[in-house]
Formats: sequence, structure tokens, C-alpha cells
Amino acid sequence: MNNLNSILIEGNLVRDPMIRETPRGKAVCDFPIATSRFYKDEDGLAKEVSFFSIEAQGKLAESCCQKGKKGRGVRVVGRLRQDRWTDANKKTQTRVMVVAEHVEFRPEFKKQPPAEMPATDIEDEVPPVEKMAEEPVDVEVVEQV
Repeated sequence: MNNLNSILIEGNLVRDPMIRETPRGKAVCDFPIATSRFYKDEDGLAKEVSFFSIEAQGKLAESCCQKGKKGRGVRVVGRLRQDRWTDANKKTQTRVMVVAEHVEFRPEFKKQPPAEMPATDIEDEVPPVEKMAEEPVDVEVVEQV
């Protein structure tokens, strides 16, 4: 019987992805993401930030390195992998990372300089509530392994 090892995580890239090759020539892309969790505590609203290492392989790695940029939002579906090794002091070290199997990047929005707004009444600037509909946000699917 196989045990379940699956993770879905959303966050923002902490730095630009870095690509490398294995000795056999397979592309591997590494990038860290940061996720935020908000919760209530005795002082009010608190924020907890966590950082996770992501690894993509093959064509998915190449796509992630092309599309990923620091700060861009990302959704990763994958599995957890634990690496173990012995350091120079003969102490066992471990690291848990996410091996990506599917990656989606959030859309990039081009920043435009603010245009000067003509002086108008506030009623002209805010549309009535019935006209304000939430537009669906498209996501860019990179690849699925």
C-alpha cells in the first residue's frame, strides 16, 4: 500500500529561479517561495511567514525558470522529499523540500505610471454596486509532469 505524499502550496517567489543540470543532463530548477498565514491572537491579527524550497525537473524546470521572477505569485502541486547527509562534523543533517509536479504562475500585471485624473465628483468615479462584478482571474499553467 502506498502512503499519501501530496502537497499544494501557494505563495510568492523569494528570488529568481536558478537552473542547473544533473550529471546525466537533466534540467533542475530550484526556487524558494514564501507563504503567509494570518490568525487572531491576544494582540489582534498576527502574521506567520513560512519559506519552502521547491524543485522542478525536466521540461517543467525549464518552463519555471523562463516564467518565474522574484515576487511573482505561484501555486505548486507536488510531493515532499527529505534529503539526508552527514556533514564534516559527522552529524546527520536533513532537509525537506517540495518536488513540483504541476506549477501555475499568477498573471503578471504591468505597472503603468498614474495618469492625472480630471477633477470630478466622487459619484462619477465610483460605479454603482450592481455594476461592480468580480472578473475571474486567469492563471498561467506551466506544465504538468
